[in-house]
Amino acid sequence: MTTFLLPLVRHPGDHSLRNERTGAVLATHILAAFDSASRRTGLLRHDSFPDGRGIIIAPSNAIHTFFMRFAIDVAFVSKDGRVVKIRAAIPPWRMVGALRAYAVVELPAGTLAETGTVAGDQLEFEKYDI
Repeated sequence: MTTFLLPLVRHPGDHSLRNERTGAVLATHILAAFDSASRRTGLLRHDSFPDGRGIIIAPSNAIHTFFMRFAIDVAFVSKDGRVVKIRAAIPPWRMVGALRAYAVVELPAGTLAETGTVAGDQLEFEKYDI
């Protein structure tokens, strides 16, 4: 099975993340956390999470917001890019997970509602040149 993360692996750099059903862009700049060190760190060193940013953590099916300074939206995604579960505005000091997820997409709080993203939607990455 191929993974929807392949564009990020093959062509590191700037990508946008789009909801295929709605056409809405969830993030214009994606940070990839594919190795052990970056998965452990995630957003912990950030003081804010500006609109248009996102982080994808893979492989992972659970996250925590311990020691974070802001709330986040989270989409749990299968290996083929299908959203299996969403959680909006998760405050600091929480744990969430989804057994069927392969990756976790973290976004600024409010992004999922603004883009109309729901469980069952298909996400895809698009590379662009700055």
